[in-house]
Amino acid sequence: MSKSFSGSFVALITPFRDKMIDETKFQELVEWQISQGSDGLVPCGTTGESPTLSHDEHQRVIDLTIEVAGGRVPVIAGTGSNSTEEAIQLTKHAEKADADAALVVMPYYNKPTQSGMYAHFKAINDEVNIPIFIYNIPSRSVVDMSIKTMVELAKLKNIIGVKDASNDPIRPTNLRISLDGIDFVQFSGEDPSQLGFMAAGGDGIISVTANVAPKMMSDFHREWKKGNIDVARSIQERLMPLHNALFLETSPGPVKYAASLLKICSSELRLPLVNVAPSTKKEIKSVLNKLKIKPIKK
Repeated sequence: MSKSFSGSFVALITPFRDKMIDETKFQELVEWQISQGSDGLVPCGTTGESPTLSHDEHQRVIDLTIEVAGGRVPVIAGTGSNSTEEAIQLTKHAEKADADAALVVMPYYNKPTQSGMYAHFKAINDEVNIPIFIYNIPSRSVVDMSIKTMVELAKLKNIIGVKDASNDPIRPTNLRISLDGIDFVQFSGEDPSQLGFMAAGGDGIISVTANVAPKMMSDFHREWKKGNIDVARSIQERLMPLHNALFLETSPGPVKYAASLLKICSSELRLPLVNVAPSTKKEIKSVLNKLKIKPIKK
């Protein structure tokens, strides 16, 4: 298994303009992310507003990401759904498009048992030949995959890792112990937790914050890999107010507003998400100013 799945991967926002995908801004965002040192790209996750993308839009965003990246960094395509058949079809498209891996979110709303979760991921695994990451996010999907279930899935040919947004600081360690030597990538899905997550044996993060502070995020992981723990800790401490501000309201509302301040794209969201409150805007502006994060120069 490739260890290129490590470091700071960005959970890409999807820019909109007049209710349509702004392809130009999206391509510019991908190019900028690579130039700023992001280790990988993750289109069509929750941050990319995948629940409100049509199937054609979903596939187009993945295709654009792969096209612009041009093999320079790995692309993990979001292909999850609470419908197993739909997740299979989206994952097949990601494989055909030459994505490096697929990120499959836990089935939301259905509330499957642990046996149902296993069956869902095994069904996807059996239909494709592309590396798959489990996306465990109890706060959004309501269900939480147990370590026991995850270990059983890790024995399958395509299940190679997890994006863990459980915000449980001891989970990475317990999972490593339970895997008993199985090679399995652990990404944090919570920006504020990344320091502790890496200390517990994590491999990297799939980050919301990296949309607007990609260099600082990639610098954190480069310093960590070098063993410069104090430097990495200092970067994380500087980033914490931004991490917190970007989750004052439901993501990606805050990060899209931050992106609009940096001239990355508009703050436009798709319903049922709406623009963030004035108090949130004020806090985001303040944090960006303190970090000296300025609009992108064209």
